[in-house]
Amino acid sequence: MARPKKSRRICALPSVIKFKPVGKTQGDVNLSFDEYEAIRLIDYVGLNHEECAKQMDVARSTVTSVYETARRKLAEAIVDGKVITVNGGDVEICENSDNCCGQCGKNKCGNCNHGTCENCDGKCDSQKKQLHCR
Repeated sequence: MARPKKSRRICALPSVIKFKPVGKTQGDVNLSFDEYEAIRLIDYVGLNHEECAKQMDVARSTVTSVYETARRKLAEAIVDGKVITVNGGDVEICENSDNCCGQCGKNKCGNCNHGTCENCDGKCDSQKKQLHCR
């Protein structure tokens, strides 16, 4: 009997959930919320797989698998001209998502309860969110 799938923690739902190439499209690719979060954390925020796993509250091997699947889907969409839709997946939104600086679980930043950052002095406003609070 298979072990039940564990929910993956994400900082927030993406603000944009559909990307469409200009011109004729060749179908759709669905990127789950956890795949989107892995791409965001590793490629955009710059975390390594271990840090990403801690933030998403899953094993490093799970992050590697989710990340590889997401990259394959993104490559397929770009190469084949497919629409990318972000939705679905077994996820839980971080309880501090209203004040999130993108550092779930690190408990360092006084304002959002996630991380210390000498650049934000504990005040992670929306402009600073995810730009330097790493």
